[in-house]
Amino acid sequence: MSLQPLDPRTAEIFPMAARHLLGDTQLRKNVRHATDVIQNKRRIVVDEMPDWQELRESGKRLREHTMQHLREYLEQFERNCTAAGGVVHWARDAAEARQIVVSLAKSAGAKEVIKIKSMTTEEIQLNPALAAAGIRPYETDLAELIIQLGHDQPSHIVVPALHKNRQQIREIFRREMNLPDLGPSPQDLADAARLFLREKFLTVPTAVSGANFLIAETGGVCVVESEGNGRMCLTLPDTLITIAGIDKVIPRYEDLGVLLQLLPRSATGERMNPYNSIWTGVHPGDGPKAFHVILMDNARTSILADAEGRQTLNCIRCGACQNACPVYRQTGGHAYGSVYAGPIGAILTPQLMQMEHAQSLPYASSLCGACYEVCPVKINIPEVLIHLRNKVVKEKSWADPEAIALKTVASIFRSERRFRAAQRLGRIAERPLVRKDGQGDGWISWLPGLLGGWTQVRDLQSMPKESFREWWEKRAETKGGSDV
Repeated sequence: MSLQPLDPRTAEIFPMAARHLLGDTQLRKNVRHATDVIQNKRRIVVDEMPDWQELRESGKRLREHTMQHLREYLEQFERNCTAAGGVVHWARDAAEARQIVVSLAKSAGAKEVIKIKSMTTEEIQLNPALAAAGIRPYETDLAELIIQLGHDQPSHIVVPALHKNRQQIREIFRREMNLPDLGPSPQDLADAARLFLREKFLTVPTAVSGANFLIAETGGVCVVESEGNGRMCLTLPDTLITIAGIDKVIPRYEDLGVLLQLLPRSATGERMNPYNSIWTGVHPGDGPKAFHVILMDNARTSILADAEGRQTLNCIRCGACQNACPVYRQTGGHAYGSVYAGPIGAILTPQLMQMEHAQSLPYASSLCGACYEVCPVKINIPEVLIHLRNKVVKEKSWADPEAIALKTVASIFRSERRFRAAQRLGRIAERPLVRKDGQGDGWISWLPGLLGGWTQVRDLQSMPKESFREWWEKRAETKGGSDV
């Protein structure tokens, strides 16, 4: 696995990356076990909610309403955050967002920063940018710390180290923390991480966070977590820099009453998050002395302009679709070449790249619909996948082999004469490739060139000696006329 940040512009296409990872039996075992545990916990806490479907519908309507009025809610957030003592910055893209964070950290005199888990900072590859500027970032979320110390990449939105088991984590901690006698129990690992991070919490005066929600009504930032590290990063440093996509805004404080029931049940199978922190502005003698919020676009307004694709922005980053997806459960997250893996990554990443990269991801799905069934805000991911596949096909060059093949097939299907001729040619062309089984049926186990993608994992039944139409016409002739 490459130690470079995941970047869809340079990543392998999904089929190639998936093929490599399918050979990693330990990774597949780890992913299946972790997703099974989360799904079973989710099932229990969802089943005990008699109004779960009504909650999902409320969450969907809330997110749709917000996207329809996104500009006014963002402006409202800026006004209220500023009035509370915060400073709001606007970033058009990832490069501008990185530059603002680095500039703010340097202005604060930071040589180190502590970080709350944030997929947005992973999206913009913030850690390498900080390191290049001479500022060392420390991840404080346990799973993110495992990824950082292991020089690895996250593979899940909620549980970034889901692909690692306890023994692998122990070896990382023993090596990177210089703890040769570290015990094997979960308590031993948690204690090692706690001691490693405690000094950072108490001595590093600058923190970087993401945001689960931005509350327009109050100008507040909501961060939910399970370990308490986020609370430490929000309250102890002198400078707090929060970076969030513009899609994270919600209209009112009371909207959290819906979202904070949907999110933990969907994400980790908990009834509520152990730590729910809401930070609004600057308060003398309490928390950071300087509070900055960076509102980042990074192609989100382009997604918003797409009538069918915009529901992608409703996502609350619970990861439930990943846990339910049969494709993700086989390959893990690294095959997607992006920090956003699984079904949500398959629709979000290509759109964030404005369809210039990651065009294989909309095909990384069987369209089974499991992701839609578990999504807490009812994002119809299969519908968006089909929409994006249509975009990929339209953008393909006439010289693309697959595009030429599909156009040829379409031309054949439009003409009965051409279709019958193609059937005859197909029967002739397949003869050298057909083998017979014990029942006398013909099968093709190898096809040349691009067609070989089909027979790599399955056999293809040979064409029948005559089609149904041909059989029917012969039958009609035998009877002296048509039965129709």
